[in-house]
Amino acid sequence: MHIAPETLRCALTHRSYAYENDGIPTNERLEFLGDSVLGYAVTDYLFRTYPDLSEGDLAKLRSALVSTRALARIARGHDVGPHISLGTGELRTGGQDKDSILADTMEALIGAAYLSTSFETARRLVLRLVVPLLSDAQAMSAGKDWKTTIQEISAQRDLGEVRYVIEDSGPDHDKTFTATLTIGGESYASGTGKSKKEAEREAARLTASTLSTGSDGDDVLRAVLDR
Repeated sequence: MHIAPETLRCALTHRSYAYENDGIPTNERLEFLGDSVLGYAVTDYLFRTYPDLSEGDLAKLRSALVSTRALARIARGHDVGPHISLGTGELRTGGQDKDSILADTMEALIGAAYLSTSFETARRLVLRLVVPLLSDAQAMSAGKDWKTTIQEISAQRDLGEVRYVIEDSGPDHDKTFTATLTIGGESYASGTGKSKKEAEREAARLTASTLSTGSDGDDVLRAVLDR
């Protein structure tokens, strides 16, 4: 696939870089376009592939596939981060690995592919990137509110108070956070992330897997549709 160099450069230009360089075009318009192409391609694929699923279940699958975390995961898998033009502030705070920036850039790249080629080519690109996530349990659970799930499980089973013990490491501009989830004073799983929220969410996800019984952890569709 050939994307026009100027369009590709724009797709990889974050607003923070544009503001520091005389207001050159940012990738925000391409992101807007790519979001629509992504949404249509995924919706069409799910509708045709799962004829027995209800509208609500299709919506859950689509939400998981186009979520910020899922798109960021795709971007990391294709080493997109180092190619994004960022301002000095975003570079200093690890912007090349931020979920929001990676996801927005993926949408901009999809928009760029559409502009430089055709909708059909862009659609095939979307499916090549996104469909593999259907067999990836971690990616497909990206949209699930695991912290709320833990609160619900704890309340249902009367396990006690849910707390997260946070530790951090690394320099101020590139910290890594570790959250250990405790319920009723008992420690469960620990999660790591570039923010406290991300670390807590990962700890909750791992703990939910431990606390859940009678479910098939490898059944990705069930994991999404049951939430």
